Amino acid sequence: MDEQGRRTPRRFSASLHPGAHGAVSREFTFVGGSTGSWRITKLSAVRGAGLPTARHVAVFAGAAPVPGSSEAVWVLRGVTSNERYTTRPEHEALAACQPELGRPEATEAAFIPIRKAAAWWALSQDERRALFEERSKHIATSLAYLPAVARRLHHGRDLGEPFDFLTWFEYAPGDAAAFEELVGRLRATEEWSYVEREVDIRLIRADTAVVPPPN
Repeated sequence: MDEQGRRTPRRFSASLHPGAHGAVSREFTFVGGSTGSWRITKLSAVRGAGLPTARHVAVFAGAAPVPGSSEAVWVLRGVTSNERYTTRPEHEALAACQPELGRPEATEAAFIPIRKAAAWWALSQDERRALFEERSKHIATSLAYLPAVARRLHHGRDLGEPFDFLTWFEYAPGDAAAFEELVGRLRATEEWSYVEREVDIRLIRADTAVVPPPN
């Protein structure tokens, strides 16, 4: 499916949605368009081609056609999956302080789709792990910003999507500077040299009141 694909299921609130017969959905669809529960404040291409301009992002859980998809400017899909490069101690450290999505105070978000180069996928699993953590300290760096920043990673590569990873972050306005620091540190690593396409989309919850600047 390309960026103009039309499969978009039902909306989600923050965490995993129960689907049919009580099953938990692992598939999520992100729709850029004129409506959605998150309003886009900035959309920029960090590396490679960007995405068409949209006003809002709607997020859906599950896999089913959605009415009104003709209004979509772009549609991206991903599935949550098992951890790929995390050791048991790292998993336990993350689990101990990783907050859930949907916190009332977390009214700002970032949606960052990424595609890595063929050279990354040509590496073996242990080589990618070494780049990811031993040399780039991805997990160790991220731990320093928890629990301020909530995150969920979605995989798109096996779905034939244009991006390998779709990462959704949520944080309170007071933690926005910390999030910028986190992103800057991760982009400065050796791991990030394998990124060939990245789009950075910043958002604010659509029901958040806009405060005018002081005179």
